[in-house]
Amino acid sequence: MKRIFYLSTCDTCKRILSSWNTNGIELQDIKTEPMTAEQVDQMIALAGSAEALFSKRARKYKELGLKDKSLSEADIRQLIIEEYTFLKRPVLVLNDQIFVGNSKKVVEAAAEALR
Repeated sequence: MKRIFYLSTCDTCKRILSSWNTNGIELQDIKTEPMTAEQVDQMIALAGSAEALFSKRARKYKELGLKDKSLSEADIRQLIIEEYTFLKRPVLVLNDQIFVGNSKKVVEAAAEALR
């Protein structure tokens, strides 16, 4: 699979996508085209854990008081499936590689893989 999971309303995602060569890559706006459980499971398998995909910066993380709770991998998986804001963005799945988030190191590694 060659797919980028992103949010079209996110300025950071837009900036990163404009710097990547996305020819031949499917773009999935997770707000208008929700992720399936199968897609999330595939990302978890590539990333090694649900926690690696989970964004603690999401507003709902604080609103729901999740920082005060002990979340299992299953809890985190379910939160990502139910609420797109919990996915660290963007996520590039390039066959058997995954690049998660917007750190400079990840963005540069993904750009290199796309060349």
